[in-house]
Amino acid sequence: MPKIAEIESTPNPNAKKFILKEPLTWGVSRSYDSADAATSDPLASSLFEIPNITNVFYVDHWITVTQDGSAEWPDLLKKIAVPIREAPTAESQSAQLGENSDQALDDPELSPEDRAKLSQIIDLLDERVRPFLQGDGGDLFVMGLEGKTLKVHYQGACGSCPSSLSATLSGIESLVQTVDAEMTVIAV
Repeated sequence: MPKIAEIESTPNPNAKKFILKEPLTWGVSRSYDSADAATSDPLASSLFEIPNITNVFYVDHWITVTQDGSAEWPDLLKKIAVPIREAPTAESQSAQLGENSDQALDDPELSPEDRAKLSQIIDLLDERVRPFLQGDGGDLFVMGLEGKTLKVHYQGACGSCPSSLSATLSGIESLVQTVDAEMTVIAV
């Protein structure tokens, strides 16, 4: 059972990040936007049973829970802590391989040139963007490349944060344009 070491605010006022003393997963991120999507995940399912929860995102030693903004955090934090403390740790589960952050590279429609470009973009994002998003209780998943458009999906606290959909997206686009000046980035 994971012990909560710390609870942090995130740039999204509707999300809190719980830092844990033991890992929940072995590098595999889990992100759910609804109770229906979380049916196969006991931890996420139990968190969605709490009124006002709209998103659950976790990986390794932390979990971010987002609410709809209508609940008071002090009361909600007490309710959220119970299923987190009851969840099995990664060590009590079978070891899993880390999630492949470059799944978008498996797209059979990608040309060799686009595959090389996408690989370079993913490396840049892994090195210069994702650590900061993870520090704020969120993350970014590359959905794919279509022509000159990179599709990304925000997870966790970043999913409903206003700055993710404006300033952060603009910064990511500027970074991606160092690979190809004509690239655009959209959040899906």
